[in-house]
Amino acid sequence: MSLITSTIGQGLLWGILALGLYLSFRILNFPDMTVEGTFPFGAAVCVTALVHDVNPFLATLLSFIAGMITGAVTGLLYTKGRIPILLAGILTMTGIYSANLRILGKANVGLLNHATLLNGKLLANLPANFPTIVVGLIFAIIIVILLALFLNTDLGQAFIATGDNETMARSLGINTDNMKILGLMVSNGLIGLAGGLLAQNGGYADVNMGIGTMVIGLAAIIIGEVVYGDLSLTARLVAVVVGSILYRLVLLLVLQLGFSTNDFKLISAIILAICLMLPLFQKKFHVRKLLKRGVERP
Repeated sequence: MSLITSTIGQGLLWGILALGLYLSFRILNFPDMTVEGTFPFGAAVCVTALVHDVNPFLATLLSFIAGMITGAVTGLLYTKGRIPILLAGILTMTGIYSANLRILGKANVGLLNHATLLNGKLLANLPANFPTIVVGLIFAIIIVILLALFLNTDLGQAFIATGDNETMARSLGINTDNMKILGLMVSNGLIGLAGGLLAQNGGYADVNMGIGTMVIGLAAIIIGEVVYGDLSLTARLVAVVVGSILYRLVLLLVLQLGFSTNDFKLISAIILAICLMLPLFQKKFHVRKLLKRGVERP
């Protein structure tokens, strides 16, 4: 039971990263490689602040701000420097590695005996792993609500239009460069926030903890889309978080089958590849129609 609750809690926290990636990958249609630098950057800023006895809420907010800074750098390199988005993300990610070493002072820093959001007085009496679920659920709900409200504003619609059809958006008077920078800032802000929360959950920050995070985020997005199919935009945000939990449960199942944790990155890549190919299989073999007939059959 403790493994399941831990997995659900981790899924909720990783779901925040997946929501950030959803903004850039699905809405803006950008393959933003900054993710793998932003995640440890948010963790490094948060952990360093906590080690210096900064309030956990403020330290968590700083991880979000740190992520927004990396998104702004990538956005400016892409829109003003005219550097291709993939290369702009790689350049930012590479530079962040040195910044993380400067901030942490070494390769990794622990949080032993330091206050975090997960060991506060309000959560102290909860059973093991439940603080992670409570904190993850609160943050996930707030972020989904805020994103849903934002995307339904005029600014949010301009943001969506930029991703759908940039030429059309520009003809309507939308400053698409500003929309791209805004999108990358919000996206990476959420990813930095996820880094800060997961660092508090794990009890440490490491300069290499961002490796594979893009695959994890994409897997959550694809699983959510495959499981739930056609949804409204707000429902898709919820599906991304649910997809993150399902993905963590799949990894738990794999671990229970006897696989080593050293194989997690390979398994993550395989799961993502399978999920990406599922729509093709569904179309080719009419999986959804067969399932629907099976449900309707008396």
